[in-house]
Amino acid sequence: MNQITTHDEAGQDWWRGAVIYQVYPRSFQDTTNDGLGDLKGITRRLPHIASLGVDALWISPFFTSPQADMGYDVSNYCDVDPRFGTLEDFDALVESAHGLGLKVIIDQVLSHSSDQHLWFEESRSSRDNPKADWYVWAEPKPDGTAPNNWLSIFGGPAWEWDGVRKQYYMHNYLISQPDLNFHNAEVQDALLETVRFWLERGVDGFRLDTVNYYVHDKLLRDNPPLQPDPQATSQDAPDVNPYGMQEHIFDKTRPENLEFLKRFRALLDSYGGRTAVGEVGDGARSLQTVAQYTSGGDKLHMCYTFDLLGPEYSAAHIRRSVKAFESRVQDGWVCWAFSNHDVERHVSRFAPSVADRPVVAKQAINILASLRGSICIYQGEELGLPEAELRFEDLQDPYGIRFWPAFKGRDGCRTPMPWDGGTTHGGFSEVEPWLPVPEEHLALALSEQQDVDGSVLEHYRAVLAFRRQNPVMREGDIQFIEGNDDLLVFVRSDAETRLLFAFNLTAEGRTFITPSEFSNPQVLPMPASRAEVSGNAVELAAFDGVCLLL
Repeated sequence: MNQITTHDEAGQDWWRGAVIYQVYPRSFQDTTNDGLGDLKGITRRLPHIASLGVDALWISPFFTSPQADMGYDVSNYCDVDPRFGTLEDFDALVESAHGLGLKVIIDQVLSHSSDQHLWFEESRSSRDNPKADWYVWAEPKPDGTAPNNWLSIFGGPAWEWDGVRKQYYMHNYLISQPDLNFHNAEVQDALLETVRFWLERGVDGFRLDTVNYYVHDKLLRDNPPLQPDPQATSQDAPDVNPYGMQEHIFDKTRPENLEFLKRFRALLDSYGGRTAVGEVGDGARSLQTVAQYTSGGDKLHMCYTFDLLGPEYSAAHIRRSVKAFESRVQDGWVCWAFSNHDVERHVSRFAPSVADRPVVAKQAINILASLRGSICIYQGEELGLPEAELRFEDLQDPYGIRFWPAFKGRDGCRTPMPWDGGTTHGGFSEVEPWLPVPEEHLALALSEQQDVDGSVLEHYRAVLAFRRQNPVMREGDIQFIEGNDDLLVFVRSDAETRLLFAFNLTAEGRTFITPSEFSNPQVLPMPASRAEVSGNAVELAAFDGVCLLL
């Protein structure tokens, strides 16, 4: 097992360059045999997470919720949903994680709540109750239609009529997820108190869901049509969804959001050693938004975008995305990821064939671990899991159900973790789980890869140990070497060390010629490298890479 950093050893800036492991609670480990994962299951599997050599775990929502959007519709921000356990279970999880040297980051869904939250039930009861202005309410147009052209990411208009108030309320997602009104200072105060609740329970940080969706345009102006940008590396929605046909300049990413983020950061700073990572979905403006949200040291510590969560796996795309961040975000920080709970698993997106999946899985983590920034690993990617192919009748995700069959939704990346390949449900549960465990996942289960030389699992452990052994990979500068679009080549450097990384992201061998200014480089044993070095020529096999000490 790799050396584990103790809870306080890393200091106030432990998050900078950290490796974060995302846990999707519903699908991690069931200990109550109801088909759903739970907090005790996470605690049970913490030794596995620690054995990877990560610094922190991020836990997707486990708060009280009707589960219309799998917990991203919160009805009580300060309690654990009984499906997942109790507050005592959460406290035990935090204590166990800290004992293993792991920080704990939890999801905060502040832009909207469930329509079953007590706040919304009071708000919709009349136009003059104490919380009447806690959500985004608006008058209809004279013809009774919605106030403007804003759209919901989950399909249809972003407005729902309420017969009691005789007004529309805004919802960026499901109808049952009304948007909170951040123009109301009382709303901000109440949300910050829910954050304080978890800080008092010892959490080390927060992943802020849809962080640029908090504030809307007070004048409710129509969004203009989107003007296509061929340089854009990220998009707001799959192309089957008309949401992506608008330029979302009035329904999100409003300038007033910066003041709330400053309030949020001030609260975290008052506790010391805490962090916040924001999810920014903002199309072509994503990096500009990240720059705003992470600049000055008084807002978010870091953000992640969807730039590397799309289908393209090429040297040119990764180079373009990282260079764009480095040029636009001068004093901020980024968290890179190839997979999460909202996108197709990256071995299915990136590998040209099933046979290529293991080698692509290994190369992808080599690249991710070598980039400047913090990185996030999604549960199951350390096993090289592909996207699960599910039948329509198996779907639970409202997004997929709405746009099937053009878009299959997010359930394919949310199926249960396969711990034991010799059991029907992969050791996740003794009963039928909420989503099926694919047969092909059983062959990739933890039990089939543990202590197996050359497995994807053991490779993840090795490459994260390699990153720890070379601190320049966590915070050093990054400079790209141009000249061959087939190869991703960059130098990571600090005052003491310079490392050159070269990756071949194609299915054919490539030759890399070390620049003449780098004389007599030393080959470092980067895990899974099959490169052959002769003088200044480096022969890279398909989906191969090399690390040279300059």
